[in-house]
Amino acid sequence: MDASSTYQDTLPLSSDALLAQMEDWGLTYRLHTHVPLRTVEDAKAVEDQFMTPGENALRVKNLYLRDKKKRNYLVTLEQSREIDLKALGAELDIGNLSFGSADRLFQNLGIRPGAVSPLAMINGVQNDVRFFMDAAAQQAEVIYMHPLVNDRTVALTRADMMAFFERIGCAVTWLP
Repeated sequence: MDASSTYQDTLPLSSDALLAQMEDWGLTYRLHTHVPLRTVEDAKAVEDQFMTPGENALRVKNLYLRDKKKRNYLVTLEQSREIDLKALGAELDIGNLSFGSADRLFQNLGIRPGAVSPLAMINGVQNDVRFFMDAAAQQAEVIYMHPLVNDRTVALTRADMMAFFERIGCAVTWLP
């Protein structure tokens, strides 16, 4: 099954329900629909369709990771940032990291591969997923991310993104 909005009703929380919840909380966003995006390269190919010129924006990539003790992590980085998982595990003092399986991704974040997003922490906080975010987000005016499906992208202001994390009780650990 793909990660597009066509199958959003098979998720624990649909993209439509997430967006409605964000609206109920008074969070504003710009919603963009596009072809399903599975990689950073896919995203770079279409981002000019919805990016606002001159905007101080952060476009992200997301990694669902696990350690040897079976603890789960969501790591959100600037999309072009290089990452060494061994070095990251050492820096965070959590040991060796590896990518989590598609089944565990669905179980812990309620999403499918290709739709990994900080917004999935709405499910992740209930499953003890720890969240790490690139400190570059602290300087961005707007952050672009998927709303649980990969054929939609939302643009959230940094303030609204932080309000979202506060609402769901998600602690953000900043990565330098």
